[in-house]
Amino acid sequence: MMRHFCTYFDSRYLPRGLALHESMRQHCPEFTLWVLCLDPTAHRILTELAFREIRPISFEEFLEGDEALQAERGNRSVVEFYFTCTPSLPLYILRERPEVEMITYLDADLYFFSSLEPIYEEMGERSIAITPHRYPPELKHNDIYGLYNVGWLSFRRDEIGIACLNWWRDRCLEWCYDREEDGKFADQKYLDHWPALFSSVCVLHHPGVNVAAWNLSGSKICHHNGSITVDGHPLIFYHFHGIHQIGHAMYEMAFKSYRVRPTRVLRCHVLSPYLWRVRELEKRASGRGSLISEAARIRFLRGGAGSSGPAWRRAVGRIKSCFATIGGVVFGDYFLYLGRRIL
Repeated sequence: MMRHFCTYFDSRYLPRGLALHESMRQHCPEFTLWVLCLDPTAHRILTELAFREIRPISFEEFLEGDEALQAERGNRSVVEFYFTCTPSLPLYILRERPEVEMITYLDADLYFFSSLEPIYEEMGERSIAITPHRYPPELKHNDIYGLYNVGWLSFRRDEIGIACLNWWRDRCLEWCYDREEDGKFADQKYLDHWPALFSSVCVLHHPGVNVAAWNLSGSKICHHNGSITVDGHPLIFYHFHGIHQIGHAMYEMAFKSYRVRPTRVLRCHVLSPYLWRVRELEKRASGRGSLISEAARIRFLRGGAGSSGPAWRRAVGRIKSCFATIGGVVFGDYFLYLGRRIL
């Protein structure tokens, strides 16, 4: 069965989007991935690569004729405007492509490790599928950012699916900011209302769906005969949220903020393969003029520490930076990537 997906990213996030696409190729036999390109470079590179499954959409094409969405472009930050666009993207696909009976929105920093079909089996004939954050008790205070995560959202082309998307779009046009305020947060907190407002909502409970740093606590991840399991169930996809490259071989990850330390299995069989693919795809994309990585490279000496002033002050700055980096590695803030492995 043909599956239809959509996502968005710019050229700086392109390697992650390409990694997502590669993982889908391995675990979803027939699919189309509609990509809203947030800058011309991403659109050009995806057009040149001409993958059979990817359909690039230029940002100008997406916004054309949508006066309500365009009107909010100057009222929000760039990231907040991207969040505002999220519900409009699946609506755009359903409007422009009448053959699409169901569309699934994916965050671009997902990566699949096994078949997607258990998700569709759990969803069944229902109109909407959403994924809970599954915060452990010690992280329940994060519920202010939403009970559900925007990482995977499925909508059928039926009365309920379309009504939900239109309601979500209207709310995001009214208010969509990167802060928690009056029970709202970006495009995400609105999902809390869906099970009460709309019938036929499936809350996905498969333990291998949307595994991330925020729900690792208490989960048992195992590797056996090439397969990865979470609490005895196949790992379907991992959400690589909060990973930032801060040097050639060093990454900052979100584990400490969620009070977990990655196990050997997670480092060797989840994190390391993903970073290896992203780094390889960065090289490939850079040859085509990509801006590389999710953001401009952050200098190893953060904020240009010790980059000006007397020689002794620069030396002190470098020493402090080195000790801060060593401390970050020891206490789990930073992770070294050497020999195709996270240490």
